[in-house]
Amino acid sequence: MHIFFEGQVIWSQIDANQHMRHSAYADFAAQARVNMLEKVGLTASKLFELKIGPVLFREELSYLREVALNDYIKVTCEIVKSRADAFRWTTRHEIYRSDGVKAAVIVAEGAWIDTVKRRLVVLPEEMSALFLSLPRSEDFVEETAK
Repeated sequence: MHIFFEGQVIWSQIDANQHMRHSAYADFAAQARVNMLEKVGLTASKLFELKIGPVLFREELSYLREVALNDYIKVTCEIVKSRADAFRWTTRHEIYRSDGVKAAVIVAEGAWIDTVKRRLVVLPEEMSALFLSLPRSEDFVEETAK
């Protein structure tokens, strides 16, 4: 299990039904992705320097169980699909409650964007190598360029 975020669910993340609001799940998944990238050296400051950032095309969230106020959660993150050059990729996140129950699965598809030209780009070779060293799922698929 590749855990990239652990933390407490706070008041502002709770909805009117007294469980974690829908957008908080996506926020936790995004933080887990950032933490995962940072762990291998794809830091926000390095990407900012290169004028490159991640961009999402699709994010799908499957809610499995409720998460309550003050619960402690763990968020896993792994790559489930990527091109060999890391141009496009898919991540899967799983959110677990403190009792070990899986509460949600988030799948996000993305790529890299030149933040100045506003066009999709391939990471520099050194950065692609870092991305390709990220944890992969057991069902990982290497995608071919289209």
